[in-house]
Amino acid sequence: MNNKAERLKQMAPPAPQNGQEYGDRLPPGQVLTERFPILHEGEVPEYDLSVWDFKLFGEVEQARSFNFDEFMKLPRTKVVCDIHCVTRWSKFDTEWEGVLFKDLLKLLDVKPTANYVMVHADNDYETNVPLEDLMRDDVLLATHYNGEPLTKKHGFPMRLIVPHLYFWKSAKWIRGFEFMKEDRPGFWEQNGFHLYGDAHKEQRFSGEPLDIPEDEWVHKDFD
Repeated sequence: MNNKAERLKQMAPPAPQNGQEYGDRLPPGQVLTERFPILHEGEVPEYDLSVWDFKLFGEVEQARSFNFDEFMKLPRTKVVCDIHCVTRWSKFDTEWEGVLFKDLLKLLDVKPTANYVMVHADNDYETNVPLEDLMRDDVLLATHYNGEPLTKKHGFPMRLIVPHLYFWKSAKWIRGFEFMKEDRPGFWEQNGFHLYGDAHKEQRFSGEPLDIPEDEWVHKDFD
């Protein structure tokens, strides 16, 4: 698992597709696909929604948690966005439904010292995102994709969607947000991936040239 960044560096570049027909919509080094590749580490979790919960803690005046029924009663929003995976695929016009992060934040008293969020997910996964980035109008805690509940492989019952960052930041199977004073790296960030991950700046890896691609996704399962 921890050698994924090294494997990516050894792959040959794909033919570039971010030409004039896409303008700036397709980030550099990405390949456009109609598929929805399924990539993750570890087993797909099984859930009993009667005991599932989602926790908000850290730099907040009072920690809070939601069970699944409580979460599903929060104001809901649909977002249509493009998504970009560090493994070099992009998919346009994906439709998600769930709770905007900024709407969830209204239910918390976040301390002014909170600048970053660690996203906690099952399979002991973590990824870090600046709080400011999560406040964008298209950042969603998604429970539905294309009008249907998420499938297990795509993150059921809930995943994060952060469209402007590489898709490893859009963690599947999320279970909590930890509000933090200082940034700290999550799982992939500790294993060679970029701390921030801006897709349009091609921030794939930390301290490495940006012409490092992978076409491994072509051989993965997909919807």
